[in-house]
Amino acid sequence: MCLLNGNMIERINMHTQRDSWFALAIQPTVIRRGLMYAVIVGAILISINHGDAILRGEITQGRILKMALTVMVPYVVSTLSSVGALRTKQRPKPSES
Repeated sequence: MCLLNGNMIERINMHTQRDSWFALAIQPTVIRRGLMYAVIVGAILISINHGDAILRGEITQGRILKMALTVMVPYVVSTLSSVGALRTKQRPKPSES
């Protein structure tokens, strides 16, 4: 007699996938790469989007929040990309016939 139905097994699989995704996302190499891209790309984007306001000294709390979000975007993109690549690399390859 099976105590787990298909829906419960699917939830367990989703939980396991989420945990494995998070485990990959917090690997030091993934974090380091994300931070590197966040600093470099974030600085470029901040200078493009807010450079004139910075030079005029118009730094408000709202602008600081926007700058912080600007830096977070490349970090998130890098992390998503790195985890996706690592998961693809871990997948078993279909046997060649």
